[in-house]
Amino acid sequence: MPESTPEGGRSEQSSKPSLSDPSYVNAMSHFYRGELGRIMAWRMRLDATTNWAITVTSTVFTVAFSIRDVPHGIFFFNVAVVWMLLWIESRRYRFYDAFRARVRLLEAHFLVPMVLQNTHLLQGDWQKMMCEDLLLPSFKISKFEALGRRLKRNYIYLFILILGAWMTKIFIHAPDPVCSWQTFFDAVAAGHSMAPWLVMGVFALTFISVTGLSVYISYSSPGEFNEFGTRPRAQWKI
Repeated sequence: MPESTPEGGRSEQSSKPSLSDPSYVNAMSHFYRGELGRIMAWRMRLDATTNWAITVTSTVFTVAFSIRDVPHGIFFFNVAVVWMLLWIESRRYRFYDAFRARVRLLEAHFLVPMVLQNTHLLQGDWQKMMCEDLLLPSFKISKFEALGRRLKRNYIYLFILILGAWMTKIFIHAPDPVCSWQTFFDAVAAGHSMAPWLVMGVFALTFISVTGLSVYISYSSPGEFNEFGTRPRAQWKI
């Protein structure tokens, strides 16, 4: 007979899940596999958005550098599309991160005790947290942080390539050799009626926002993985 508390209920220790209970282990194993499959599906959706951004950028590069008469303003379109895809991918990443949190909870509080065969690690309110998240799913990071993480992981390299190609297009397809600030601004204004200051403003704003957001996220958000190094890993005891 299980021990009873003074209130007449089962003791806290006897109500803890047991690693020797086949029904509990089987249910949790299937639950883990289901959540793992869910995050893999969202992982593929993230990769698809990145592939779209790379495809659009490659197409714009091909058109811009193969046809001399194409104005460098085509990179406005390239930057706009990549920002839009980054926004879509950041929304998808919030769903991926929410389901990934469930998988990490199961790995830390279910798989680790099972591998170590240590029932004392089955503690805390992780079962309650998991149930609450299943009943009322919620995002674990903000839209801004999701945007910054995807920018830091992939899109910063695309923006660097676009801005570099944009500047290269201005120099190599300029009407006259660029040898002074005046000839540079003439090259910026060539091919369209946009003011040079507007082109340079968009260029500078994109560069500053991409760099600033990437640096901010690097210092404020830990990301999915951390760099342990040799010494901290040696001190990592379970």
